[in-house]
Amino acid sequence: MAILRFRTYWEDDESIYRDIAIRHTQSFLDLHEAILKSYEFDNKHKATFYRSNDNWQRGREISLEAYDKNYPVPPLIMAEVQINAEIKGPNQKFVYEYDFNKNWHFMVELIQVDAGESARLTYPCCVRTEGIAPSQYGTKGLVDKRLAEMEEKYDLQPDALRDGFAEEGEDGSTSDEETADDSTDADEAF
Repeated sequence: MAILRFRTYWEDDESIYRDIAIRHTQSFLDLHEAILKSYEFDNKHKATFYRSNDNWQRGREISLEAYDKNYPVPPLIMAEVQINAEIKGPNQKFVYEYDFNKNWHFMVELIQVDAGESARLTYPCCVRTEGIAPSQYGTKGLVDKRLAEMEEKYDLQPDALRDGFAEEGEDGSTSDEETADDSTDADEAF
């Protein structure tokens, strides 16, 4: 069974991409879900593929479902269309659009065809990741729930003052007079 490898570029930065390996008999719905999973996006929004040429011009639409909009030609439905049915050349391209309000666009390009599949992989799957994926709903990276859990566990709140770590003049810091009084008390103890 032929395995197709698609490189999925984020439109805003081509250095950020994911390589998806998928069986030629799987559907565009499978490819859609694999792309979302590889970029860590949820599956809550509208989506569509467009068959494309080398200039990334949009052609025939392969949609998640028929949406309430004017189509020049009725769209194909992702779940009903096998990927091999839309491959017209060795470097076939598609434009993938997700979340019509946020307008996430990805360029999907066939980069390799393998004659056999790997017994170690479950298809479709992401076989290569380059760059940090964009955040679907805002900030991403270190500022997420894991950091919040660490802050809570270790009390790393930015406004938490620790002994000896407050800046001079901040709440919780000591004045020069208080420091002098403390050092005098400490000298008397010895």
